[in-house]
Amino acid sequence: MFTGIVESMGHLVDVQPDGTNLTFTFESDIASELKIDQSLSHNGVCLTVVDLLNAAFQPVLSANGDTPTMYKVTAIDETLKKTNLGQLSIGDKVNLERCMPANGRFDGHIVQGHVDQTGICSSIEDQNGSWLISFEYDASTQNITVEKGSICVNGVSLTVVNSKDNGFSVAIIPYTWEHTNFHQLKAGSVVNLEFDILGKYMQRILQKSR
Repeated sequence: MFTGIVESMGHLVDVQPDGTNLTFTFESDIASELKIDQSLSHNGVCLTVVDLLNAAFQPVLSANGDTPTMYKVTAIDETLKKTNLGQLSIGDKVNLERCMPANGRFDGHIVQGHVDQTGICSSIEDQNGSWLISFEYDASTQNITVEKGSICVNGVSLTVVNSKDNGFSVAIIPYTWEHTNFHQLKAGSVVNLEFDILGKYMQRILQKSR
């Protein structure tokens, strides 16, 4: 489980196809703290670390004392279809978050790392100290947002403003702008959306009661 509080960014340095899957290699300042089999959120997508690499792209072995600077994760076809990971290019940044420790503070909201669908950035408004970013999504999926409710965009826990049937806006403070990949967004950018799990349960209950 994650909380939507991004702790670092990763830079994509390599992509290799493997059947219908893609294996990504990312460079990150938290690579040295990762372990193989560990779950790590990438733009809100939970992926498993499958290898640790040094600066020469060689696997890191505990016996030789190397410090990893990069790591590998694999996204299967189903994940690629539902997220923006398949659109990443070399050099792109992704938002990273490790799983919440059992004794950690819950600073965001419940984020599973299971992206519901993608959305499109429709506008970015500089409000002289913050940014108002608007997104649109396919409402036929019956996912919903509510004013002042939670939404996870590219793995970032945010508060919804200006909620509507097929879209919403979020207000971004300078710290979030600088320390996530939101500063790379532009109109037309594709983002990963995970809707509030409580809202999804309520929506399902209401559908069954009709």
